[in-house]
Amino acid sequence: MTTRLRVPTERPYDVVIGNGVHEQLRGLVGFGLGVLRVAIIHPPSMLKQAQILRGPLVSDGLEVHLIEVPDSEQAKTADVLAFCWKVLGETGFTRSDVIVGLGGGATTDLAGFVAASWLRGVRFVNVPTTVLGMVDAAVGGKTGINTAQGKNLVGAFHEPVGVLCDLDLLTTLPAPELRSGLAEVVKCGFIADPSILDLVEAAPETISDPSSSIVAELITKGIAVKARTVAGDLHETGADGSIGREALNYGHTFGHAVERFERYTIRHGEAVSIGMVYVAEIAHRLGLIDDELLDRHRSVLEIVGLPMTYRSGIWEALSTTMRLDKKTRGDQMRFVVLEGLAAPTILAGPDESLLLDAYRAISS
Repeated sequence: MTTRLRVPTERPYDVVIGNGVHEQLRGLVGFGLGVLRVAIIHPPSMLKQAQILRGPLVSDGLEVHLIEVPDSEQAKTADVLAFCWKVLGETGFTRSDVIVGLGGGATTDLAGFVAASWLRGVRFVNVPTTVLGMVDAAVGGKTGINTAQGKNLVGAFHEPVGVLCDLDLLTTLPAPELRSGLAEVVKCGFIADPSILDLVEAAPETISDPSSSIVAELITKGIAVKARTVAGDLHETGADGSIGREALNYGHTFGHAVERFERYTIRHGEAVSIGMVYVAEIAHRLGLIDDELLDRHRSVLEIVGLPMTYRSGIWEALSTTMRLDKKTRGDQMRFVVLEGLAAPTILAGPDESLLLDAYRAISS
């Protein structure tokens, strides 16, 4: 079964979820719009899939270039970005040509920023190959790279013309990558759609199977939350005074600090899992959530097989990094916390002692 979810932003596009949907790439490239060249940006592990995508496009008379970039967060650097620009320049890419991001969330983040920055913006299509890429990075138009000072500090909002979530690509996904992606799905359950949590709790034995119908349903629910949230607040400025798109950052402020401290050797979803437990501890100490909701964070994440604690003794380094997070305003750190299940809000400028106490609660 194929599901099509509309992202009704200023430039609406569809997210297509199902088996074999990569075959719809030819239509998204946009024949008749003057396209002559397509660049498929991919990591080494996706070379075979990139060649599969290339075949039909070449048969249609297009000039297709495969741009291989490093795996994971190592792709999101200024040097790799400049390399992609070099290839586009040497091959004569124009504004009518198309970028395709094929890979996990890091690859689609990079590909989107390449598209946003080349000639001030060219069209691009995302073909995410991981759960994380499907439910988070590939949808929403956030693109960017990392710097030595932090994650995603340089980037742009640039929406794709379409996203193809081919579930067949998940069948060879390593178990740790599947679990990492499910962290973002669980996040959507806590901030917006509790039925996600119910589904995890009701069928714990199936969520480790990427070909299961339960995993497909979880992915679809997660994407639906992302699409609804993005549609109301594309540029993360707040929607009618509400939290808006910032809700999607639940667990990310602390999680990004963990990722940077670990030099991106920890998976994004693993760091976000720890970050969700951290902000749940903060909310519990403020009386915003009860014991049951705090405990549910740990029980659901345990079912998925994600970490919930982090190393002790490095608070100063983590605090410094969080102050450089892109969500910080002025000198105030900002955290997304819950006031109840599916009721996210912003906590601005919390007391340092509160943050330290919550850190001690999750320290191992």
